[in-house]
Amino acid sequence: MQHHVPTPVTGSGVPPQPAAADRDAANPASADRVAQGRERAEGDRPGVAGLLRSPAAHNLAALVVAAGLWLWALPRIDFRNIDEFGLLDRFPIAFYAALAVLTFGFVLTLRRAGTAPIWPATYCAAMLVALKAPPAILYDTVRYAWASKHDAIITRLLTEGTVHPGRELSGGMSAYDQWPGFFSLDAALVRAFGVDAAASFINWAPVALGMLTVPVLILVYRTFSDDWRLVWTGVWIFQLANWVGQDYLSPQGFSYLLYLTVFAVVVRHFVLPGSAGALRDRSALDPAAAAVPPPTTTRQRAVAVLFLLPIIATVNASHQLTPVMLCATLFVLCLTRRYRNLGLLAVTGAVMLAWNLTMGRELFLDTLGTLREKAGDLLGNSRPGFAGDPTGPGPELVGSANILMVLALGGLAAAAVLLRRRLARSALPLVLAAAAPLPMFAVNDYGGEMIFRVYLFGLPGSAFFAAAALVPAAGAASRAAVIARRVAAVALPVTLVAMLAGFLPSYYGKEGMHYAPPGETALTRHAFDRAPEGALIIAATGAFPDSYYRYDRYERWFFTEQEVDENLRMLKDPAGYLAGGIPAGRPAFVILTRTQSEAVIGEGYLPVGGFDTIREALRKSPLFEVLKENAYGIVLRYDPPTPTP
Repeated sequence: MQHHVPTPVTGSGVPPQPAAADRDAANPASADRVAQGRERAEGDRPGVAGLLRSPAAHNLAALVVAAGLWLWALPRIDFRNIDEFGLLDRFPIAFYAALAVLTFGFVLTLRRAGTAPIWPATYCAAMLVALKAPPAILYDTVRYAWASKHDAIITRLLTEGTVHPGRELSGGMSAYDQWPGFFSLDAALVRAFGVDAAASFINWAPVALGMLTVPVLILVYRTFSDDWRLVWTGVWIFQLANWVGQDYLSPQGFSYLLYLTVFAVVVRHFVLPGSAGALRDRSALDPAAAAVPPPTTTRQRAVAVLFLLPIIATVNASHQLTPVMLCATLFVLCLTRRYRNLGLLAVTGAVMLAWNLTMGRELFLDTLGTLREKAGDLLGNSRPGFAGDPTGPGPELVGSANILMVLALGGLAAAAVLLRRRLARSALPLVLAAAAPLPMFAVNDYGGEMIFRVYLFGLPGSAFFAAAALVPAAGAASRAAVIARRVAAVALPVTLVAMLAGFLPSYYGKEGMHYAPPGETALTRHAFDRAPEGALIIAATGAFPDSYYRYDRYERWFFTEQEVDENLRMLKDPAGYLAGGIPAGRPAFVILTRTQSEAVIGEGYLPVGGFDTIREALRKSPLFEVLKENAYGIVLRYDPPTPTP
């Protein structure tokens, strides 16, 4: 009986070849060492010529040029005059040029990613800052109406010092008392920083969460690949494809980071003994694939579960959906012999169930009650938003960009899974993790956001395989492999630029409903200050600044957040429609702002011109009295007619 001895594995994941020329062509790490030897030889020459020719000098030069263009463009971003295309036509040409230089500079760093990883890491960090830091630096108010809502929750928690999970609040706000983990952490940060409120740092959350996510992604991707080019390209694509707007200061953004942390620990430290089979044999692996991590004993896995338990508990204390996605991912991993860890799955499910039946009991039971209506409605549950299709050139462009981004990412990932089957076999956990969220479409629509959450949780695996489609295997020396590498040399930068072009409208195309000037915030605060406690606050949508200011003292009615047919009926007599929905004897105030006018178009609640129709109808109606009106909006008070005796 012959025993097969695995071929020794090099640091790049490529087996050594007998011929030196073939080895250099097949192994990027070997080529790096040769290139570095040449660079050192050149560096020994007198003068600065050798230094200027070095790859490090080229990488630094591109970074400096991009930084200069970005810093020049930053104060010239006209964010105070946003039109229908968001910030897309408010970014100077220099801003776009900076992003293009960063993209091509990053592609150059991949040539020596295995021996000089500091450069692709620096470029990834620079691109993250370039893409998501402008609002944090420029905006004088909180970006995202939902972020201002979270600021109001944190402020209330700081004021009262406790939560009230059994107290009923309008607009589903009770759920935030039932899942307070994230908000408790932010309240502690407010105290630690010595600031007045979370609003002082809230716009930096996308940058901070992005920076924290990168090392976790690297841990995951390095588990399945020894090729640093593939790893860094996967990280880059993840950043460009993460346009769904869930990385702001939110329970979802925080718990998503913890979800990835749990996944990283599981795929690295929960391999069962004797389960790898041929996946530790270099000849059976894709040239870019890493061998399966060493197996762990039952005791080691038990210790790892104890380590993960606080993280899992924090996820359950912070968000409703992420624990479900975590259980789904752990379940599909159990379908493989390699990661069949039923104990971890049982612990995770038990923690989730315990929280849902105690702190989150009310919302959990309400959600179960909706399953009869929502379960199985794949089309309805996958529909984005509450209403119809976005209207107007800007929102329509955003919708098209979203679709193209999903198709591009999915197409690249599917191509890699089919064409690089050995890589897909060794990285099967990433394939399963990308597919695990899909059954959620059969359960619930999650308030019109399920499609975005499914995309978000499938993104790490999809980004990895999309990168695999663009970074060909380096171990093959055949003519077809050489041609594939030459094609990839062009396809990689072109695809990354195309994905960048899709990210920008997806992330910044609706900025008119995400940025509100201070004057609009002041108008909103004026309305709340005039309204007595217990009053009904009426607005077209909740997507405006401070819409949840003092949310525990008022009732709220966002009257367009319903089916489009009902909104069209409302447009026939807006004043009569609203008056008919106000309870007798309840003081009521209407707030209509410029941000709302952008939101109802961007979300498809109203047709073009519908918001202006409502505003004019209320202004002229004897049922409503104008309290304040300026360029930012209008505040009205319901003034019902006095009944005649």
